Amino acid sequence: YQIDAAIVRIMKTRKTLSHAQLMAEVFSQLKFPLSTSVVKIRIESLIEREYMKRSAENANVYEYVA
Repeated sequence: YQIDAAIVRIMKTRKTLSHAQLMAEVFSQLKFPLSTSVVKIRIESLIEREYMKRSAENANVYEYVA
């Protein structure tokens, strides 16, 4: 759940972010080792729970849903 919290914190401040930028921010904020696949799974989970969504114009960009 620390990963979810970090992603939501980042998206809340940035509103719109590309996948690569979001991954870089998550890895810089979290100090414990984790794999990219785990972060991708957590991002998909947050999309399903409607905390964020993919951009309509570019599927590689995420948007925060308030």
